[in-house]
Amino acid sequence: MPAKKKEVVRYQGTGRRKTSVARAYLTAGKGDIKVNGKTLDEYLPQETLRMVVRAPFEVTETVGQYDVNINVYGGGYTGQAGAMRHAISRALLGVVDDYRPKLKAAGFLTRDSRAKERKKYGLKAARRAPQFSKR
Repeated sequence: MPAKKKEVVRYQGTGRRKTSVARAYLTAGKGDIKVNGKTLDEYLPQETLRMVVRAPFEVTETVGQYDVNINVYGGGYTGQAGAMRHAISRALLGVVDDYRPKLKAAGFLTRDSRAKERKKYGLKAARRAPQFSKR
């Protein structure tokens, strides 16, 4: 009889922020976070942004229990960090649904829909009008 493959349980979550989209895959492990093939410390330049990404684990008290592989694209570092946090939070809901009240209270399950407003014709920017002169 052939040996049975051990099935790895993987939880998936998608997060969005501004124009960034992140897909997070959680597996049981020792707390490694990989972003687009790099470690989190290599990928994000600021410690505050790394704290944003790790926040869902601290809120649910699961630091060091899951390895995370994240694919992220679009936007800048701040938007990507927010999208990663959203994706990890949604993936954690697949693990244990009891995490929902903690994550919701922290505001990690709400998609932050704020984005740059488009420029309108006749204006210099979204709302900035040309300087007015009486003469």
